[in-house]
Amino acid sequence: MYKKDLANEERNSILFWLLTGFVTLFLFWAPFQKALFNGNTFEFERNIYTSLVWGFIALVVASLYLFYHWKLQDHRDLLSILVWLLPLTYLISKISAASQYYATNMLYIQILYAVFFILGIYLCRGSIGNRIISNGLMLSGYVVVWFGLFNWLGYKEGSARAIQWFVDLPGQLEYRDAVMSADGQLRLTSTFQYANSYAAFLIAMLLGAVYLVVTRKRPHSILIHGFMLVPIIISFLLTLSRGGLVVLPVVMLLLLPFMKLTRQIFMFVHLGVAAIISLLILGKITAIGEQFHKLQDLSSASTGLWILIGSSAACAVIIWLLQKYVFNTVQGFVESKLKMRYANFLLPAAALVLGSLGLFLLFGNTGVTNLLPESIKQRIENINFAQHSVLERGTFYKDAMKLFSDYPVTGAGGGAWAALYEKYQNNPYVSRQAHNFFIQYLVETGVVGILILIGFLVYVFGLYIRNKLSEDENTPDRHLFFIIAISILVHSVIDFDLSYVFLGTLVFLSLGAMVSHTKFPLSFSAIKDEEKGYLHKTYPAVLLVVSLVMFFISAKNLSANSEFLAANQAARSQGSLNEIFAPLNSALSTRDSHPDYALLKMQILAQVYEQNQDEQAYKELLQLINKTKASEPHNRNLLEMEFHAYAMKGELEKASDLINANINNFPWDITLYERSIELDLQLSEKARAASNTALQRQYWDHAFTMHDTITNQMKKLESLPKEQIAGRAFHVTNNISLNLGQIEYIRGNYESAINFFKINLSDKFEDPVSRDAARWYLAALQKQNKTDQPLFDELVAADPTERNEINKLVNATF
Repeated sequence: MYKKDLANEERNSILFWLLTGFVTLFLFWAPFQKALFNGNTFEFERNIYTSLVWGFIALVVASLYLFYHWKLQDHRDLLSILVWLLPLTYLISKISAASQYYATNMLYIQILYAVFFILGIYLCRGSIGNRIISNGLMLSGYVVVWFGLFNWLGYKEGSARAIQWFVDLPGQLEYRDAVMSADGQLRLTSTFQYANSYAAFLIAMLLGAVYLVVTRKRPHSILIHGFMLVPIIISFLLTLSRGGLVVLPVVMLLLLPFMKLTRQIFMFVHLGVAAIISLLILGKITAIGEQFHKLQDLSSASTGLWILIGSSAACAVIIWLLQKYVFNTVQGFVESKLKMRYANFLLPAAALVLGSLGLFLLFGNTGVTNLLPESIKQRIENINFAQHSVLERGTFYKDAMKLFSDYPVTGAGGGAWAALYEKYQNNPYVSRQAHNFFIQYLVETGVVGILILIGFLVYVFGLYIRNKLSEDENTPDRHLFFIIAISILVHSVIDFDLSYVFLGTLVFLSLGAMVSHTKFPLSFSAIKDEEKGYLHKTYPAVLLVVSLVMFFISAKNLSANSEFLAANQAARSQGSLNEIFAPLNSALSTRDSHPDYALLKMQILAQVYEQNQDEQAYKELLQLINKTKASEPHNRNLLEMEFHAYAMKGELEKASDLINANINNFPWDITLYERSIELDLQLSEKARAASNTALQRQYWDHAFTMHDTITNQMKKLESLPKEQIAGRAFHVTNNISLNLGQIEYIRGNYESAINFFKINLSDKFEDPVSRDAARWYLAALQKQNKTDQPLFDELVAADPTERNEINKLVNATF
């Protein structure tokens, strides 16, 4: 009776259909917005703000829906309240946030996740909503898969033309980086622009599709999902994701125990069939993609497409035949012969053995990998714990623990890793992502946040497993959502998948859907019936207020982004100051601590001062710098702007103090050491002119202290494993050696000066540093009654005035 009432309620509720329509449209729209990647800059925020606006409109509708359907009577109702603890931890962490901008955006995103969790709970309670959301989720994924493959085969313009009506495609008519080149190899990324996270999505799609094949009865459903197995496997292999290859069997082992043994068997059978067909055509599909992307040759594209379609159709037919004519026979045999209590664990145990055998075949010296295309063969052969990406991730995690130790309780706020990683990094890598969702969550929200997250996940998965073990055959199937959630969460342990807001919404939507059907009521005997009535209306009312407030905030943020883009465009096209400042000030009035907005205004003010010596512009520049620093104390671009402000005013002492105060925050940024030493030289000369010998020596000593720091850091890099790439260049640069040599020359240490100048010597005198080094080097030799006649002749031939410049140095009194 309850199911009939729920089905009638779903059919007749306008609010229900509005919400399911929103979720379905979102599933098709969001992947094409770079999967809503949170890159912590204005380039990425617009699509996220757009999703927030629509998400909070949906929450308004949902709160109205819950006025009629929410009652605190079972676990899902309690979870719809507890999910708000997750954004609450981000709100608390804003108190000590390393970046208020990053932290604020992450707070908004966490609220959006809570919205999707609630939508998952209440839209998937009945069979209609469950079917709409699950079908929408899979079909949108299939569209992403084919979009990626069309781009791989060379149909990038046609693919872009199909989506340009709802996706911004600046420049050429193509979706940027749907296929990327990395280390000389092509990697398929589809809409994600990052192969590893696309691989995580494909794992979810692959296991979801094969699960639907073994659980659906209708032929068209089996054929559709069976048809998609080959394209998904081909796409997965074309990502060249080593992490994906490692995670896929792990996720499978986590899924199998919750399925009957026959379904487990046929999941392996169908995956085996699809894998064999995929491997048969993989070489051809790979070659066609490489032919287009390396040679711009589209002649074989149609051939590749028909091979792919034909192979997928053949796979679908074989799978349908197996399901129709073999599945029931095997099921009857298994049920009659295997009545063991833990029969569901037999195949996972066997899979461990088979998996070990597979690993031996792939990674042992068996020659099996020779059957694969060269690019994929190389990626598989490079899977080991001494591989660069593994070592680098280990470094990330260790550095994250250093960061965590300074912010252990409530964390350093959303985006803490992006804001602070350079301060704690072991070597000069560049990664604004920690490549582990849970570690990144830990540094952002501290022990409080991670414990709440883990507790929440344990509650959800525990409740789901409890429901799964007790449900009957007629219960609407929600295991697909378990597959989606667990696939992405497991892969996020080794990558930054949940920095894609789209993947985050999939996870929380799936978590909500997993517990949307529960048989276990809550007991609140201490609460009177009339109090329950007030309670049942209070929660939807609070949600309504939150949704309205967040809608207006998100709409204003979206508007501010539009104003900033207009100002940025005006600046690029050299518009008037009013054309730039009018929209820019409007954007800053909404987000006054937004670093990108503030930096654009700073750049314009600096230009105004440099062109007109406008003291008011300079004063406003410093005020804006100090105001933005209060909320963004670790922003590298802001540091650059403050240094420029002091430098263009000739305030060398302030510039030097600023650089030296921030070297500990960016210990692997060699440009800061360069500037520190250059300023030491300039300030020492200023002190000499003022006859302040003690101060002059102080600056000299500091310059060589910086040099010692650089050489000590370089020794750390030498201790890295040979397989690990150090990252950005970090060494004694030409500018540093020139300035240190000049200091040594000034204080009469000519032999030491010569050693520094030698570093820069070359015959390319058009480079000012090389020319200065040659001049000072020759002067230092003359001071020791030595010469380098060939170099002298070359330098004078390049510029005859250098003869006098050398003599000036030799005869100068320091």
